[in-house]
Amino acid sequence: MFIQTESTPNPATLKFLPGQTVLEAGTADFPSAETADASPLATRIFAIDGATGVFLGNDFVTVTKDDGTDWDHIKPAILGAIMEHFQSGQPVMAENGQQAGGHATHDGPDGEIVVQIKELLDTRVRPAVAQDGGDITFHGFERGVVYLHMQGACAGCPSSTLTLKMGIENLLRHYIPEVVEVRPIA
Repeated sequence: MFIQTESTPNPATLKFLPGQTVLEAGTADFPSAETADASPLATRIFAIDGATGVFLGNDFVTVTKDDGTDWDHIKPAILGAIMEHFQSGQPVMAENGQQAGGHATHDGPDGEIVVQIKELLDTRVRPAVAQDGGDITFHGFERGVVYLHMQGACAGCPSSTLTLKMGIENLLRHYIPEVVEVRPIA
């Protein structure tokens, strides 16, 4: 098994490409070791000192490290953990593990606007963000403000504010005049 790595716009996050499917559908975000019970793979990665976040996509694993850890020290251990996991035959997600990857539902008067927002996110934003090892999903729409949830490499990325304001906000405002602002949720 050969695992490729790619840098992301977030210097604290690396994208690992194992050359096979990680998740059949959706994504799974584990922002801490305490949230990783649903994934044997994420649990294995969190056992490595310095790993602080794991995000699983269709064909990649994104790992975030703490500020005091150097990639030269942690990267070989992560590569080993991913390789061991896939060779073990264990599932990536436990049977009761919940996967996300979808947008929040919206029950309200702006249903048609929300459908347009989700469509633009799915066709224009999410594929590009996945290339960088992350995901952005719809969380809500209220009084012209779109609330988005940033995951994986996008969470805590120094350029995420620029991506939200200059990229996503401008795109949504161009196609949907009702959108006045885009904000991240914590």
